[in-house]
Amino acid sequence: MIKITNVNKAFNHGTIKVLHDLSLTINDGELVVILGASGSGKSTALNIMAGLERPDSGSVYYDDRDIYQLDDRALTKFRRQTVGFVFQRYYLLPHLTVANNVKLGADLVGNHDYRAIIEAVGLTAKINNKPNTLSGGEQQRVCLARALAKRPQVLFLDEPTGALDEQTGRNVLNYVLQLQHELGLTMVMVTHNQNLAATANTVIKMNSGRIVEIYHNANPKTASEIGW
Repeated sequence: MIKITNVNKAFNHGTIKVLHDLSLTINDGELVVILGASGSGKSTALNIMAGLERPDSGSVYYDDRDIYQLDDRALTKFRRQTVGFVFQRYYLLPHLTVANNVKLGADLVGNHDYRAIIEAVGLTAKINNKPNTLSGGEQQRVCLARALAKRPQVLFLDEPTGALDEQTGRNVLNYVLQLQHELGLTMVMVTHNQNLAATANTVIKMNSGRIVEIYHNANPKTASEIGW
């Protein structure tokens, strides 16, 4: 379980307030979607939950451990062992093949079975390709495979379909939902696409750095059942 309590964050020497007393709980095995317009604070909230950015105040607990009571070295170890992150912009190394980009994630935890992850996201035929020969959807699946190769307990996704066309976006979302179901991962996904909320167990709406609504879906939909 992840518990965020009274988290605040500001930038530019405290003059730009981004998060205001953010508090929420994420249960194990949930898919949580965080909705909000640009500037609502959702990506900053995601970074803080994932241990990528320290809050100015407040706590982020994973079970009974407040990760921001850890020093930088221990926090880095926590991120390596516990969380995976999928970025909208991919951040793949252009000189490496699909296999070697995914292996980067696997090597962080000594996972020698990373080729099974590549197969799981449907990229076996492209395993020796470099990123510039792949479509946007294929690159996003490499990013997803790299994160999953770490065998994370929690997977964070920042606008994973934001740069993709509808069909490619649906395909990537389908992979995410399928793997979440099969592996029982806790997943937290930030998006501005309100249609994606229907696929989640829990939906959190943010505006101006605050949570304005939380609701639960009794019967989450599949990627093919939602609008776009």
